[in-house]
This record gives sequence, C-alpha cells and structure tokens, in this order.
Amino acid sequence: MSDPRDIDEDAILKGLSAAELDQLESELQEMDPENAMLPAGFRQRDQTKKGPTGAYDRDALQQHLEKQALEHEDREDLVPFTGQKKGKSFVPKKEAEIPGHEQVMLEPELEEALKNASDAEMCDIAAILGMYTLMSNKQYYDALGTTGTIANTEGINSVVKPDPFKIFPDELPNPTNVEETLERIHNNDSSLTEVNLNNIKDIPIPTLKEIFEAMKGNSFVESLSIAATRSNDPVAYACAEMLQENTSLQSLNVESNFITSDGMMAVVKAMASNATLVELKIDNQRQKLGDSVEMEIAAMLENNSSILKFGYHFTQQGPRARAAMAITRNNDMSERNPSRCLWKVLGVKVVPFWG
Repeated sequence: MSDPRDIDEDAILKGLSAAELDQLESELQEMDPENAMLPAGFRQRDQTKKGPTGAYDRDALQQHLEKQALEHEDREDLVPFTGQKKGKSFVPKKEAEIPGHEQVMLEPELEEALKNASDAEMCDIAAILGMYTLMSNKQYYDALGTTGTIANTEGINSVVKPDPFKIFPDELPNPTNVEETLERIHNNDSSLTEVNLNNIKDIPIPTLKEIFEAMKGNSFVESLSIAATRSNDPVAYACAEMLQENTSLQSLNVESNFITSDGMMAVVKAMASNATLVELKIDNQRQKLGDSVEMEIAAMLENNSSILKFGYHFTQQGPRARAAMAITRNNDMSERNPSRCLWKVLGVKVVPFWG
C-alpha cells in the first residue's frame, strides 16, 4: 500500500472532467445546517438540477397547492362515525321526600310570616340563627350588630361586594422648628422638656449629630424622639456618646431609621454608663440587628436597673425571655422601693412621680 503523502493531487485533478469537478466542489463546500441564524442558501447546498420555468407567481403557486390538497384522498377513519348513541341516557334522580314524622311543623303565625318574608329578612334571620355559611361575613356581622331594623338590603344569594372605601385625612406634618429647637437645647432652656422630631424627613445628618452633641450638657430635656428621620450609624454613634454624659434624659426613641447593627451596638453598650434612662425604643430599623446585638441587648437589660420600658421585637427566643425577665424585675423593684424615685409610664411619655 502506497503512502498517501506520495499521491500527486495535481495529476488527479487534471484527469477529472468538468462534471466531476463541479461535483467535487459541491462536496467540499462548507455548510452549517444547524445554524438557524443563516439563510437557507448558506445552510445547505443547492441540489436543484432543473432550471427555472419562469418568474415567481404567488397566486399560481397557491392555486396549485390547493389543487393538490383537493386531489389527495383523505385517510379513512379506523372506526367510521355512524351517529349511534351508546350507553344510558342521564335521568336526574327525584328528590327524596321528608317523612311526615320528620317534618318540622311551626305555628300558623310563624309559617305565614316566613312565607311572606323578603330575601333581606330571611338573610337577617339566618344570621341570627347562626347560619353564616349562607351569606358573606359582612352580611352576617351587620345582621348581628343591629336591633329593630333590617341590616341587609339584599338577599342571601346576592353578589358579595367590597366595603366602601374610607378616605382618611393625611397626617399633619410635624410643626417642630428644628433650628429653633437645636438653639434651645444649646441654651439649656428650662421650658423645653420634650423634643419631638418624628417623621421629619429632611433633617440633615450633621444637624442630628449637633442635637445629640448639644444634649450632652442639657439638664432639662426629659424626652427625645427622632423616629422616622432617616438617621444612620453616624447619628447612632453621636447618640451613644450623649448617653454616656447626659444625666437628665428619661425617654429616647430612635425607631424606624436606617441604623445598622454596628450603630445599635454602640448605643446598647453606652447604656452601661447611663442610669437615668427609663424608656428606650429602637425597633423597626431598615435591616435586622442580628443575634449578637440581641444578646448584647439582653445582657444590658440584665445589668441595668433603671429601664422600665423597652421597645424592640426580638427574633430569638433566648434574648426575648431574658429581656422580659429583666424588665419585669426593674418594674417590681421600682414599685417595692418607696425610698427611690419611681417612674410611671403613660403611653409614650414617661412622667416621674415620687412614692
């Protein structure tokens, strides 16, 4: 057997005829039949040997295809359709009559009243008898909540409609003047005992930090609330520094802000140096505080005897139980010790009173 490398390709090509050269060129043409992005002419070779018979005529082609379809014989059904019905026809069952001894007989007056009752009256009667499955919840509770009048104006089989939309007025904006309040805190105004900055969205972060910086030396403000002011970790760090120096603040609310676990950890650790705060609310931050912060909160409450009200929703059972026991202990101690200052929590404001 000769070596393929010794074959003279030029001599072989010279010996081929024109038809054989065309066939060889067709075989060697590179095509990609799997590539759907290419036109059909580039995906496969042109194997048409017949020349064109004329210009393209769409109507003639459509008529030819329709003629072929009509001339093609239909496939015979395996089971020919005869129209014969098989099986038994449906006959509804007759309702069973209630025996005479099982029928409920009412007094003639009641029978007459029920016969003449309207659908709305029947709906109220069904609600009073506890047949709540025959009506919607709204119809049921409306019928139970009225006396002497027909509550339902529609029948039992009426379409359930939604309750009418109640329009509530928008909450009035917080009227607190932030700049004036900051100046009064700086001046240690004795008439300023409560600072409420809740829901003021446009307070700059440096201004909030200045408020906590001014609170370090203030001795009259007893309640400070900055809920929903978009406060973040720098504000929380300033709050932590304030808690270590302030000795008059009794209630602090930083709920519904953007404080993360790092900022809240600083606030919780600062409580170790504070013995005057009675109420602390830190719930509803943008992200969860985490297990380590909750454990630190529980340890802080166990070591702090002044906090009587703490606002936070724990996610872990262990810290929740420890915090509840610590708050209960602090309240019991404040009630049993008449020689110390007791604090009575009314709503969101802490009012001091002496026992």
